[in-house]
Amino acid sequence: MDKKSNTYNFDDIRPLNENEVNAAIEALIADEGLQDALRYILPSLDWEALTQRMRLCQTKEQFKSTICYDLVYIVAKLSTSSLTISGGNRLSQDACTFISNHRDIVLDAAFLNVLLYDIGHGLTQIAIGDNLMIHSWIKPLVRLNNSFIVKRNIPVRQKLEASKQLSAYIHHTIKETKESVWIAQREGRAKDSNDTTQTSVLKMLTMGGEQDVLNNLMSLNIVPIAISYEYDPCDYLKAQEFQLKRDNPEFEKSKRDDLLNMEMGILKQKGQVHFTICNPINPTLKSLPPSTNKNELIADIASVIDREIYANYRFYPCNYVAYDMLYNTLRCCSHYDQQEKESFETYLQQQLDKIDITDKDESFLRSKLLEMYSNPLKNHLEN
Repeated sequence: MDKKSNTYNFDDIRPLNENEVNAAIEALIADEGLQDALRYILPSLDWEALTQRMRLCQTKEQFKSTICYDLVYIVAKLSTSSLTISGGNRLSQDACTFISNHRDIVLDAAFLNVLLYDIGHGLTQIAIGDNLMIHSWIKPLVRLNNSFIVKRNIPVRQKLEASKQLSAYIHHTIKETKESVWIAQREGRAKDSNDTTQTSVLKMLTMGGEQDVLNNLMSLNIVPIAISYEYDPCDYLKAQEFQLKRDNPEFEKSKRDDLLNMEMGILKQKGQVHFTICNPINPTLKSLPPSTNKNELIADIASVIDREIYANYRFYPCNYVAYDMLYNTLRCCSHYDQQEKESFETYLQQQLDKIDITDKDESFLRSKLLEMYSNPLKNHLEN
């Protein structure tokens, strides 16, 4: 057993144990907040039928593979034109650490889980920040769904210990319980879609092993995943936040803002959504030159992950149109026609019209929206 995992108690961050499942389900059924939230998403929901199905679940696996699986696909049917995955042949049956870019607060991990289940990899454990535990029912629900908690709402002096505990838990899960995990490449979404792996995430992952930096990360069997959304229903909210922060550097989102982002992300149209499983990075890590500088090595490993994600994006006409509009070029014009260009321009204006703030700077907001749709392509072309 990994020595470091013995020194930590994971009870406050781990998913529920099997002997806690029935009590958690009863607590969820009794919480009117969950019923209200589900009825808001699915107005025709038969709550009594759902609660009967929930009570039939005796294990987390049953709850995930029936209740949560079905709910995720209902959301996908309502809010996407397609939900697909490729690259499954790159996976072995070994547990791995999936690291992906991050677009949607809730659905990135939810979509990935059901897609991996469909191709026979099994459901993964999911890292979820405690800043999203806005309602009483969210924490038991995500822990029942085999998620583990990332502590974010803690004093700075406690962050190092929390990172060590989290890293130890991930190492324990990969090596001892042999379950895969998913974690985003950065804390929070890249609001401008300029996806880069935060070195702080990799430094956290190195803490839980017993070896050097390189071997600690290799022991986690990291597999990057590129997530491509045709449309981001929260794009106008992200653009709005850019201006609010520009005009007031002290601006911070409220819980109400987070709820609105979650609501828009779940309910509104995303068009085509695709997940690409990239190449596992261990073969590349083996070839990295030995380095005595930890920071340089971590930066090199982050670049390896980034290059895999950049190379495996799936692009849509809107990405090519946005690139040409932002950079005033025709470089990508072979990838779209006039109708597709006009359609995206119309969409862009519709999103801009949703923004209602003081001193609205439409030129700035438009450029931010264009950056969101062109940055993945820019990174791909420069990769």
